[in-house]
Amino acid sequence: MRKRFTSIGLMLAGCFQIHAAAPNIIYIVTDQHSANALSCAGNENVATPNIDRIAERGVRFDNTYCALPLSGPSRAAMFTGYMPSAIGMQENETPLPDSLRTRTLGNLMEEAGYDNGYSGKWHVNTNSLPDSIAFGFKNLHGHNDYGLAEAANEFIVSDHGGKPFFLVACFDNPHNICEYARGQKLPFATISDVPTDSCPNLPKNFLIQPYDADILRWEREQSYRLYPTKGYTPDDWRHYRNAYFRLIEHVDTEVGKIVDTIDSLNLWDNTVVIFTSDHGDGQGAHQWNQKTVLWEEVANVPLIVCAPKNKKNAGKVSEALVNNGIDLMPSILDWAGADVPQWCKGRSLRYAVEQPEKESLNDFVVCETVFAQTGGTRGWALRTPHFKYVLYEAGTNREMLFDMDNDRLEMTNLAVESKYRTELEHHRALLRKWMEKNLPSSPYPHTRFIPVN
Repeated sequence: MRKRFTSIGLMLAGCFQIHAAAPNIIYIVTDQHSANALSCAGNENVATPNIDRIAERGVRFDNTYCALPLSGPSRAAMFTGYMPSAIGMQENETPLPDSLRTRTLGNLMEEAGYDNGYSGKWHVNTNSLPDSIAFGFKNLHGHNDYGLAEAANEFIVSDHGGKPFFLVACFDNPHNICEYARGQKLPFATISDVPTDSCPNLPKNFLIQPYDADILRWEREQSYRLYPTKGYTPDDWRHYRNAYFRLIEHVDTEVGKIVDTIDSLNLWDNTVVIFTSDHGDGQGAHQWNQKTVLWEEVANVPLIVCAPKNKKNAGKVSEALVNNGIDLMPSILDWAGADVPQWCKGRSLRYAVEQPEKESLNDFVVCETVFAQTGGTRGWALRTPHFKYVLYEAGTNREMLFDMDNDRLEMTNLAVESKYRTELEHHRALLRKWMEKNLPSSPYPHTRFIPVN
């Protein structure tokens, strides 16, 4: 049984070892993968033995949030260190600003002396990494899960000219759940349907609650292509959930091919291995499919980090607050021994991985959203150690406050209770300060959406 460590545990654990040689770094990313959709996270509806193998050797961060729950913006944050709103990248089809095209994570790692390879989905903004602008990477394999792991493995075993290597392997799945919901052929997987009584049951938070933000139902109605589930029966949702978990198992098998190579070459002692996702999926919670919304199933993403020769912390689970969009870039540069640019607003995870008893990484993290593909509603989620505050710009119950210790399923909106007024105002104040510091100046500042009474 894995132990959960708090900030008061193992305070005298001793100093971590600093290695003279820069480690290899392998960065594995899935698409539309919720943090709770792993067997190592206790989910009995899915089996992820290969991702679990990474967790057995690393530190799993339970409270990791994406920068914005949509592929393009989330990945833009990962590879630039900026929140999407700070660089105008809140939609999938927006290209990187010209000023950032030679300042991405790949460029900085190349300058740090790494041999960089990219395999799989890019989506910043083209689906595959463009050959004309490789952003510091060798393009190993385009946007196609078939052959992705094999291409990644070929790069691992190739001659790197005495340099450490930085490999990014980005799988599309379980994103194929989008095609499944639309009744389309799945591009990168084959799954078999099963009888309803063999499908996972509905989640406990399946029903829409009386004080949920009503703007979400309006947004869902704006596009049948994105949200074809409006007329779903409970049985339909169970089949959806079955398909989603089977797609995760499919991609877990592909991830396992890379883990096998790491095992066979005994790379754990000189390689940082990171597993994460760009955002999650609704899974039928609150009767939501797809992404963009700020529910936990969508905004809370998996993050597992293995540091070289860090066996003392193998299998630990951290409650540190992480934004994988802006925290991963300084983390990777930190392990590479490279300078972290001043524009990076995130914090390195290195100490939190090598000394997980010191969990206080961030006091809070923010996940932002824009329903750019439908009605354009903006929203923000601010997560503190014990609460999550959600604000949408319009609609009834556009403010929501949830107790993350006792209500991770977000079924009781505490913003409507007077006894939580102090907590509500505290989170409003934190979000206001974050907006003032991080969002571009405007004649109509976003702080105007935060209630003042």
